[in-house]
Amino acid sequence: MPGLNAPSDYSQEPPRHPSLVINAKEPFNAEPPRSLLASSYVTPVDLFYKRNHGPIPIVDDLETYHVLISGLIDNPKTNSLFMKDIWSLPKYNVTATLQCAGNRRTAMSKTRTVKGVGWDVSALGNAVWGGAKLADVLELIGIPKLTSTTRSGGKHVEFVSVDKCKEENGGPYKASIQLSQATNPIADVLLAYEMNGETLNRDHGYPLRVIVPGIIGARSVKWLDSINIIAEECQGFFMQRDYKMFPPSVNWDNIDWSTRKPQMDFPVQSVICSLEDVNVIKPGKVKVKGYAVSGGGRGIERVDVSIDGGKNWVEATRFQKVGTPYVADDINSDKWAWVLFEVFVDIPHSTEVVAKAVDSAANVQPESVEDIWNLRGILNTSWHRVQVRVGHSNLSTIIQAQNQPKTPPPSMSADDMALSPVNADDLAPNDTFQCLIVVLASVPRIGLLPLPHHLDVLRKLCAKIQ
Repeated sequence: MPGLNAPSDYSQEPPRHPSLVINAKEPFNAEPPRSLLASSYVTPVDLFYKRNHGPIPIVDDLETYHVLISGLIDNPKTNSLFMKDIWSLPKYNVTATLQCAGNRRTAMSKTRTVKGVGWDVSALGNAVWGGAKLADVLELIGIPKLTSTTRSGGKHVEFVSVDKCKEENGGPYKASIQLSQATNPIADVLLAYEMNGETLNRDHGYPLRVIVPGIIGARSVKWLDSINIIAEECQGFFMQRDYKMFPPSVNWDNIDWSTRKPQMDFPVQSVICSLEDVNVIKPGKVKVKGYAVSGGGRGIERVDVSIDGGKNWVEATRFQKVGTPYVADDINSDKWAWVLFEVFVDIPHSTEVVAKAVDSAANVQPESVEDIWNLRGILNTSWHRVQVRVGHSNLSTIIQAQNQPKTPPPSMSADDMALSPVNADDLAPNDTFQCLIVVLASVPRIGLLPLPHHLDVLRKLCAKIQ
């Protein structure tokens, strides 16, 4: 397309933050460490998860870039929408959480193997998106607000990307939503050109992307090429042969994709971000902090935390903006956005810490991942569980330093992210082997420690074990 093109290789990829946990290099898919994710209500752009299907498109000429709009509309000619046309429309800022349908896939794969990118718990982020409402854009070409069917029979709005992907046999990524949603101003569907008050960067769809709040991120198409008004839902790969929810009984031998509709909404979800399974903590008061979110604009009514595997529960405090009390579905709350939660609990011994959320429609997370297992590993919204070990030595402080880095600004370098060094000489003999495991586990987390220090610590630990 004029002004925007999709490269054929990965030689011109944009720079990324060094603390991102890389799940796939080509195409690039990465998420932030969970401890950084819950450090702020609005996720910094550089720490927002990256979900890609091919090389990142490049803008050659912003003035010639435009979006083509065609299909089943009363004015059958193709309409060209330039950035100046979009900028001339009223600008709206919408705070919305985007979540990959595969978030927490790694945990589901531990039950039975699934196919897909191995996401941990951070394949989501909360941002302030700025742009024009799609309802206003469609009104420019003669489709009134609150239209569910055009006179020509159009019922769906298809978004086509410049992005080329192997799943489409080299064709473009595409997805669709219902026309009734696209033309409803209250649905807050945007053609966005800003993220957190700044121009979109390449990873997140520059110069223009779709934001569809309240549904899985796969429908918020980046690098927009064209918009088509169509009679049936999009027939692209990611609408018809992916991102569908099947029961545990369906496998790759008996799957029939036509028996399920494309997944749109996402269920209520919560995750503990302040603790990980490798954490060793001191006995006593511990802050349990994380996020909770639900689809469809539903608020979070409650987040419960258990320190005995789910036998007894305490209610956590929920919040969005500092200084503003959070009330689910209140006019002053961001209905498309997550809430952060926290609670202080007394943990005297090793245990399983669990979190579960309830949304404003009384939907609650399922207890067991086995009950919602599906072959694509999507929508793992089971209770989030973290195994915590309580120790009494200086090992707990060391391990917390390894797994809870300080929150950096988006521009922080890898050197700035270096944590206080582990002094292997000070470890008690019983701590040495456990600390070795933790240091080894931290090595892949690019940016948490400089590589030379890793090697020095490993050398000393191995010597002590011998």
